[in-house]
Amino acid sequence: MHIGLFFGSFNPVHIGHLAIANYMVNSTEMNQVWLMVSPHNPLKNKSQLLNQNDRLHLVNLALDFCPTIKASNFEFNLPQPSYTINTLVKLKEKYPEHTFSLIMGQDNLMTFNKWKNYEEILKSYHIYIYPRPHSKETVFDNHPHIHFTEAPIMDISSTFIRHAIKEKKDVRFFLHPKVWEEIDAMNFYRK
Repeated sequence: MHIGLFFGSFNPVHIGHLAIANYMVNSTEMNQVWLMVSPHNPLKNKSQLLNQNDRLHLVNLALDFCPTIKASNFEFNLPQPSYTINTLVKLKEKYPEHTFSLIMGQDNLMTFNKWKNYEEILKSYHIYIYPRPHSKETVFDNHPHIHFTEAPIMDISSTFIRHAIKEKKDVRFFLHPKVWEEIDAMNFYRK
């Protein structure tokens, strides 16, 4: 099976994440997309993160038993911070029967050279890029393992949603209804 790995903090998961995952599973050769909930992205501030289990729970609520898009806590038992190359090695060990590709926003491609062992990732895995606003060309654009897609541009960020919730703004239409209900009930991101 060809699995697309969509790594993220998902802090919180929003309709942009879901639309991209849905596009990838329906418009590429991927059979499934796994939303890889990262306990701690080494390039992000950990103090801003909702607990990993709460973020995973929100992703599961958002997916609503979708058979082709799944939430994964695979990185929860790996050393932190989470480096993609380490996760890929462990996934290949555990699931040798699967082919794994990465799903990445075009903005992340601009800093890809800062990733641990990025050359090894590029050599061994295909990376499917979805467009992001204000992205620029990179040295990786013409690499044979980089695949640009025509996914819709989703100019929504978890940061925007967190700030809006803190300011008591209504963001329900940026989130799956069950995710919004849970965030509201649990008072997530209000402080």
